Amino acid sequence: MAEDTPLSDTLAGMTLVSIEMCNLDPRELMLARIGALAAVDAPAASYVLNASSAFEVGITLEDVQGILIAIAPIVGTSRVVSATEKIAEALGFVIAVAEAELEAEIEAELEAEAEAT
Repeated sequence: MAEDTPLSDTLAGMTLVSIEMCNLDPRELMLARIGALAAVDAPAASYVLNASSAFEVGITLEDVQGILIAIAPIVGTSRVVSATEKIAEALGFVIAVAEAELEAEIEAELEAEAEAT
């Protein structure tokens, strides 16, 4: 565990153990996690932490909508509405980070080309 990131290292370790011990396929696991996040009224940051894994296993926005519809009778309208808002906030953050990374890559390429000429 790195000294400067003990919390994130602990969360990553817990997630890894959970994945290793689970008999669900990766797609089912991520759908279950999204449902659980909604059920506990998780903050947007929790959705951000799971976004890349969900994307990697092919979870779509339609899948997320489907899971929210499926759990609505159990967790209630307010939790589903809250989850929807937090998912939208998380997606906005993920998109902003991706755009910033892309802009940085383009800028680095342009600088490298300028230095080469």
